[in-house]
Amino acid sequence: MIALRFYRIYDIGREIDLNWLERALAQSYFTARTSFVRVKPKSIMIEEPPLSILMHPVRVERDGRAFEFSVVARVYDIGAISFCLVYENQEADLSALEEIAFLFAGQEGLSEFYVQYLKTLGEIIRPHIKNFAINPDFFEDYSVYVTDRRDDSIDPVPILIGERINISPQMREEIVKNSLSYTTDDLAVLSWDSALLCNPESPTDLIDLIEFANVQVLELRYYDRELTREMEKMYDDIEHADRLSQFRRGHKYHAIMTKQMESYAEISEVIEKVNNLIKVTEDVYYARVYATALKVLRSGLWSESVSRKIEVIQENYSMLSDEVRIQHSNFLEWIIIILIALEFGLAIFQSLLR
Repeated sequence: MIALRFYRIYDIGREIDLNWLERALAQSYFTARTSFVRVKPKSIMIEEPPLSILMHPVRVERDGRAFEFSVVARVYDIGAISFCLVYENQEADLSALEEIAFLFAGQEGLSEFYVQYLKTLGEIIRPHIKNFAINPDFFEDYSVYVTDRRDDSIDPVPILIGERINISPQMREEIVKNSLSYTTDDLAVLSWDSALLCNPESPTDLIDLIEFANVQVLELRYYDRELTREMEKMYDDIEHADRLSQFRRGHKYHAIMTKQMESYAEISEVIEKVNNLIKVTEDVYYARVYATALKVLRSGLWSESVSRKIEVIQENYSMLSDEVRIQHSNFLEWIIIILIALEFGLAIFQSLLR
């Protein structure tokens, strides 16, 4: 048995009430919540399981051959939508897996179908979500290749990179170093844009963990980009404020600070949810697979980038707050000086009247 699962994940820029969406779609579409089937309930904890929606299958032709893909969309409460195109063949072996992997290397020939499904899903859920919008050019993609037996005579590297080339020993080591096994009969090899899973039992839980890791990385990428935009706008607003009069400048600073705190609170809350999207606790092997997937996808780099930008926003808030306090103190000092001057003036005037 072989299976190929091609993922493409998008973000809609806002959180989604999945309970409400599930009720709204229940009468017209087959929906379900993601659950892990081969581990204890306490081993993997999901605060809000994503909502799966079964889409119509699609027929794809490559090099004169036709492939039937089933399609599942998953909606995550943090605002991510995942599409998975699945091809399965119960009779094929690893050699066929390699051949088909080459045909669809880099998800070649599938982009138009993702766009179609994105449009279809948008039409389904747009009436149920206000301001629904997706950028089709911003996404995370990942391919998972599955076979029901481990064969150490088969080289996993060509399957994972999608081509037969004389790859250097350094690159080969980089690709295969993230290999994990639970028993002598299974193998999981994770790389930056694909994974090979050899397992006599259906590794659905491992596949879902890899999907969760990709969703987490996409969200970090998305909010890293949003924070960059916020910072650029913040600097433009500060530059504009610096050209205003002192009184108007203080008012503008207050507006910038309010916007900064709103953005900081909103993004920090979402990032907290992203980082706690899923928790693998008691199952050591699944925890290793999930941690390895995050490492290979460079989740740490995106997380650090987001943290640095949040720190910059906090520092700028403190700087503007200090500037506003200074301006307020200066304003009070001038008020006191004016009042003292008026008091002296009034005293002189009264003395002249005498």
